[in-house]
Amino acid sequence: MTAQEPATELDARYSSEGAKPTEWTEARKHLEQAEVYWLSTVRPDGRPHVTPLLAIWQDDALHFCTGPEERKARNLEHNPHCILTTGSNTLREGLDLVLEGDAVRVTDRATLQRLVDAYVAKYGPDWRFEVGGGGFAHPESSGISEEQRSQVVLVYAVAPTTAFGFGKGDVASQTRWRFGRA
Repeated sequence: MTAQEPATELDARYSSEGAKPTEWTEARKHLEQAEVYWLSTVRPDGRPHVTPLLAIWQDDALHFCTGPEERKARNLEHNPHCILTTGSNTLREGLDLVLEGDAVRVTDRATLQRLVDAYVAKYGPDWRFEVGGGGFAHPESSGISEEQRSQVVLVYAVAPTTAFGFGKGDVASQTRWRFGRA
């Protein structure tokens, strides 16, 4: 079992009769193509925090960025356990995905450069970063203040330990994927 081929199981209790588990390859395709994700973290006092963000699926993990003073960064500094979700806001069609894992800072220059390129390819030139300071940096042409440009943008990777897929439609299914790193 590898990150590409997790153990897959259908939870028949929450699936239609005759449902089959969703293949990881299909779920991964949805993770690659989704535009908006929701990150759930826990504040130091135990209260939950949820926020939408953009992300890139690369190297068997979801990657996202945030400013060092943003709530999600402060939460992850205290507790790296988090959940990322994406899917459709419709009741009778689509696939909703939930990924559980730990957020790990990405500081490797080559990986960061591949992520810079991936952000532009997926989200367009408004989401162009540069690599610098062990994270992302805003280019001078970004139109933000010099003070904001001087702050490194933290980049995190969340490799799933467990993931869930909720297939909707004529045949509903609930799939669990368990990864070898769980």
